[in-house]
Amino acid sequence: MAKQPSAVIAAFFANLGIGAAKFTAFALTGSSSMLAESFHSVADTGNQALLLLGHRRAQRRATPEHPFGYARERYFWAFVVAMILFALGAVFSLWEGYSKLRSPHPIESPMWAFAVLGIALVAESVALRIAVRTANESRTGSWWHYIRTTKDAGNAVVLLEDAAAETGLVVALLGVGLSVVTGDARWDAMGSLAIGALLAFVSMLLAVEMRSLLIGEAASPADYGRVRRAIEDESALVSIIELRTMHLGPSELMVAAKVQLRSDLDFDAVARTVNAMEARVREAVPTAAHIFVEPARARSATGG
Repeated sequence: MAKQPSAVIAAFFANLGIGAAKFTAFALTGSSSMLAESFHSVADTGNQALLLLGHRRAQRRATPEHPFGYARERYFWAFVVAMILFALGAVFSLWEGYSKLRSPHPIESPMWAFAVLGIALVAESVALRIAVRTANESRTGSWWHYIRTTKDAGNAVVLLEDAAAETGLVVALLGVGLSVVTGDARWDAMGSLAIGALLAFVSMLLAVEMRSLLIGEAASPADYGRVRRAIEDESALVSIIELRTMHLGPSELMVAAKVQLRSDLDFDAVARTVNAMEARVREAVPTAAHIFVEPARARSATGG
């Protein structure tokens, strides 16, 4: 079984402890922002549990019913995370903020809120650092480019979660702090609204990205280029008629190619050539787990 993703595990335990501390602080202070942050942590903890479940289920062997395996389970559970847990966290935070904005009440024992939020910031910083270090192993461009193009659904979710958590904690600190300084509890309610809006944005972004992965994304331009060059290195190749790729999972790529070979090759020579092409593709892109090369004739200009 593959090693469990360290970024997800770190985020799970961080959010589990932080969530308990936030609920305790809410019980002592009655802060709307603190309650929103509490449910934010509950959502994040559930997220990591589902991502770990998806990682485990994705390791199952292929079956006659699912001949390409279950690698796409990771994308499914990441989509569930985006659609349900993040969405519910956003809706609750927005509703809580709206309710407290209509009926504000002062924060009691605010030092408890400041203490818990400060500790949570440190813990979330550690989890975010692990997620960033994991992402940097494969990141080549900007962070926005990484989120939009990565095939590692789990780390994309954790990275956005941890970044949203850090931002949400700062917002909660501002909401509680301004409420204490000004004596106006509406600042706390607005902090909850801001946290809800942040979660809603992250939820929509993740839903769009996970939907794309579930439908099936092609290899990155760099990997596509490596696959194409590996096939073109074959001396018996006349032309590549068609080349398609699709990710079945973060580290599992399917390659399908239709090629035209020299007409003087006999059956054995064609078989050896196809095998050599597949071996070169696998060497160039180790994640190419399923490779299909079909010898064919190029269509004529008249469609014959």
